[in-house]
Amino acid sequence: MMIRKCTVLCAAIMAATISLNAQEVNDFTGTWAAAAEWTGKGDMPRMSLSETTLREIIQVSIGGEELQLQLSNEFSKEPVEIKSIYVADALDSCDIDRKTVKELKFGGQKSVTIAPGETAMSDVFAYKLKPRQRLAVTICYGSVPVNMTSHRGSRTTSFIAKGLVAPKKKFVTAEKVDHWYSIAQLNVRTGGSVKAVAVLGNSITDGRGSTTNLQNRWPDMMAAKLDCGVLNLGIGGNCVVRGGLSEPAMKRFDRDILGQKGVEALIIFQGTNDIGTSPHAENTAKELKEAYKTLIKKAHEAGIKKVYGATITAFKGNGWYSPYHEAARQDVNEWIRNSGAFDGVIDFDKLTRDSSDPEKLKKELSEDWLHLNPEGYRVMGEYAAETINNKQ
Repeated sequence: MMIRKCTVLCAAIMAATISLNAQEVNDFTGTWAAAAEWTGKGDMPRMSLSETTLREIIQVSIGGEELQLQLSNEFSKEPVEIKSIYVADALDSCDIDRKTVKELKFGGQKSVTIAPGETAMSDVFAYKLKPRQRLAVTICYGSVPVNMTSHRGSRTTSFIAKGLVAPKKKFVTAEKVDHWYSIAQLNVRTGGSVKAVAVLGNSITDGRGSTTNLQNRWPDMMAAKLDCGVLNLGIGGNCVVRGGLSEPAMKRFDRDILGQKGVEALIIFQGTNDIGTSPHAENTAKELKEAYKTLIKKAHEAGIKKVYGATITAFKGNGWYSPYHEAARQDVNEWIRNSGAFDGVIDFDKLTRDSSDPEKLKKELSEDWLHLNPEGYRVMGEYAAETINNKQ
């Protein structure tokens, strides 16, 4: 009888623990994220990051007072040694507001070594994070991998100083790079009251054509109009099915989308690279439709309530245009609009195309007939926000 009582008690304790852990997970929502990538030599700094201090700037979407930061070493073959890390409100250039500095811990320790292929989530820390503010994340490295895990298309300048720069010491920049290294997610405790929209995309979502350090990608413009987290998981040159730069969406989806906190809605805006680089565009169009179905199903099964399909924008005038590729784009877009597979449609194609030549972008919205410019991204972001607000 005593053994049975102990078994029942242990089971109850385990169930309560699981419930508490699930509640803690549900308490957090992403306010910023970047898709992790393998870093080739051309995207590494000229100087080694070993025994240096890296200051990276991010712009968040929602605010909060309890945060957690995830670091990634997923694409590296060697461990990354972090001796300390702290956050602070960002000022101009590499400067920070020292009154706001908060040092992070991992399992109660200031230092953390992340094994190859792994991530590390910081302990929850108190910080008065304001909506849409710029935050500086400062990492003091020990030894680092030959190829770091990074996000190449930061559109934001990071600053490197020699040696380990403590929070109260002057930061002297030795090199600047427009990439992010190691940082992957920033989450805030919302108690489940505020959710996030994640965006799966390529260079148009990643911000090619936007203004470095001005945070004017279309997801940034969308975030300015929404009262929720906005997570930009775009990668320049990325494909959905195969090829392209970094892992295709079908492979990275579980990590980059399902691995985010508090996501209630997803926008899939990807496919132009698959079509534009394909020697058999008609077959690629069929593959894209099947891939979209798979991603929608996975998202719904993971608890994401709404999956929006964004139509592929025009690319006539760009080097990879041909009547065959255009036919494939039109085919995919008609399927996005009319198949009913998506919970909603964001018709970027209709929004941005030239009424006198619908196969081209409006001249005032693009410089290269493929990517949008800051004005184009403003129009897209505000339109996407309006569409999502009308669907709520």
